[in-house]
Amino acid sequence: MSSKGILNKMLTKRLIACFDIINGRVTKAVKFQGNIDVASADELAGLMYDSQIDEIIFYDITASSDKRGIDIDAVKKTARRIFIPFTVGGGIKTLDDMYEALKAGAEKISVDSMAVRNPKIITEGAKAFGSQCIVLSTQVKRTGKTPSAYEVFIDGARLATGLDAIEWIRRGQDLGAGEICVNSIDCDGTMTGYDIELMKLSEKAVMVPLIASGGAGKPEHLKNLFIDTQAQGAIISSMLYSPRAERNYSVRELKAYLEQNGINVRPFEE
Repeated sequence: MSSKGILNKMLTKRLIACFDIINGRVTKAVKFQGNIDVASADELAGLMYDSQIDEIIFYDITASSDKRGIDIDAVKKTARRIFIPFTVGGGIKTLDDMYEALKAGAEKISVDSMAVRNPKIITEGAKAFGSQCIVLSTQVKRTGKTPSAYEVFIDGARLATGLDAIEWIRRGQDLGAGEICVNSIDCDGTMTGYDIELMKLSEKAVMVPLIASGGAGKPEHLKNLFIDTQAQGAIISSMLYSPRAERNYSVRELKAYLEQNGINVRPFEE
């Protein structure tokens, strides 16, 4: 095993709830379409915090397509309910936008569509707030139209860019992103498992921590992700609170299962 692989095995894996926000409320979709309402962001954040989720990511998913700024009021309300790492994205266009989100309670800033349109925002953010504060989130679909077969989409997965996904995340790292979230459009909300091939290609391209998003439906999907790839975080929203799921799991259940399978997670506190 390589030194990178040994280090990855030792690192604590993170279980992450991702809030896709519309008008201050969490929604769930399948392949970025057909969003259904779940709960208000602040109320669900409180529940997730009490359940001992490791992190929360907040995406204002219509901000970019609506050409508006992020819903700062919703960010503030959500931040007041939690005391864990909190990443915020959607409608972030400038350093001032980043500053306002951080002032509202975010710990990290996620850039996605705007980073494709203006890649220097990654570097500007990293210089202003530190690389550890900047997360490159990218929406990826297997189209067969790029060298890796995976293509970057933006604006809530509505617009194809022609960019090769693997080349883009490599560039994002070089520009200063301290973490990368790889969102599989094909697997999103399907609860059939993560795109392991996509994550393996991604880990070969970058050294920064990777978060896998899209496809979690069973505890086995988490085990396979963490054993077969070097992903350090996993978004598990559908497993926790999707109305479409056959059943929802508790964070306690998932951490116990992962521990039983030799995967290092933050211990559940009684």
